Amino acid sequence: MNAPQVKRPKLNINGWINLDKPAGLTSNDALIRVRRLLSAAKAGHGGTLDPLATGVLPIALGEATKILHYVTDTMKTYDFTITWGAQTDTDDSEGKVIATSEIRPTNDQITAALPRFIGEVQQLPPKYSALKVNGERAYDLAREGVEFELQPRTVYIESLTLLTTTPDTASLSCHCGKGTYVRSIARDLAGILGTKGHISALRRTRVAGFDEKSAISLDKLTELVASSPATSVVLPLGAGLDDIPALQTNQMEAARLRQGQAIELVSRADVDRLSKAGLDPRKTDDTLAMATFDGKPVALLSATGPVLHPVRVFNL
Repeated sequence: MNAPQVKRPKLNINGWINLDKPAGLTSNDALIRVRRLLSAAKAGHGGTLDPLATGVLPIALGEATKILHYVTDTMKTYDFTITWGAQTDTDDSEGKVIATSEIRPTNDQITAALPRFIGEVQQLPPKYSALKVNGERAYDLAREGVEFELQPRTVYIESLTLLTTTPDTASLSCHCGKGTYVRSIARDLAGILGTKGHISALRRTRVAGFDEKSAISLDKLTELVASSPATSVVLPLGAGLDDIPALQTNQMEAARLRQGQAIELVSRADVDRLSKAGLDPRKTDDTLAMATFDGKPVALLSATGPVLHPVRVFNL
């Protein structure tokens, strides 16, 4: 008779894993593996990657899940390869070929077309996407053969750069905002160039404060967890927003923020402290900032001049 399996207790872990997602896994699959590996009580991921895609997938643990959507709303960077000559129903190499072309664009033609994708542009999402249509995921409807139409959306692309080419492929780098589909860029660029094309490789190299240089593979993470405490491999909670101002508070200020109360810093010393943290006490627009006390995050702040409102309070 087999002995009953003993469930490991869930750990209250707070922080981030900068995961280098492998190809072949969905983002949710990768999240589940990390959560099980660390026995984390609570976890979420920062921005879906297609199964084909590799690269930076921030995994938020515990209190870090409170700032997930701030991370997913930031700019992201992708390196990708377009294979010319075939369009697929998924706009990547995992789909079925639905159209072909013998035309192969030159380097000059590709470079000349790229400015049309810069700035705020209208983009039609792929039918195989996680967008919802009447409450159903578009990719589920597409797999079932249901006819439906998606509407173009405004997305922001800051840069699109040609890296290398072969006779049948072009590799590019894209720095873009939330909601941009790189597969749609490949499809639309091919159309502008009078040919067909699809994504054959896709790698995300940066999300917010996370980049591929510091990303860790599932295999390496497994190895490290086996030889050291799970918490030793976790990045601090503030790592997800290390590009926003961080303001050191005193014990009284931290206590008020933890209670959800705003604080106002108007003395000369306070104004100097705000300025040194990168906050302009004269600014009337809201600025996102992090309050810390004794080296630990206290709250995510919305700073309007000298008035600081807590928008997410951390229980650390």
